[in-house]
Amino acid sequence: MRMVADLVRGKSVSKALGILKFEANAGAAKVEKLVLSALSNWQQKNEDARIEDANLYIKTIFVDEGKMLKRLRPAPQGRGYRIRKRSNHVTLVIDSMTEEQLDQQQSKKSKKANK
Repeated sequence: MRMVADLVRGKSVSKALGILKFEANAGAAKVEKLVLSALSNWQQKNEDARIEDANLYIKTIFVDEGKMLKRLRPAPQGRGYRIRKRSNHVTLVIDSMTEEQLDQQQSKKSKKANK
């Protein structure tokens, strides 16, 4: 899940959704659903603003350890091996880019293109 979060950190929301849609990792579908939920929440708070004009990007995304379910698996000679079924918590913050951030991003792209 952390690998998928690293893929979309700092990207625009539309670009992040495109990456997640075609990512083969199983966690990508869950993160995609989370991004769509965050987008919907942003839309609910800012009813008068349009998503296209807002220049939304993923400001923060991080994955923390969640609850761990502990199960026993039968093992030889009457023993039991412990199985840990891990889960996680994903925190996602989306924000709109300011004009300064957009200019910086475009200048970085042009510098890469010139090299």
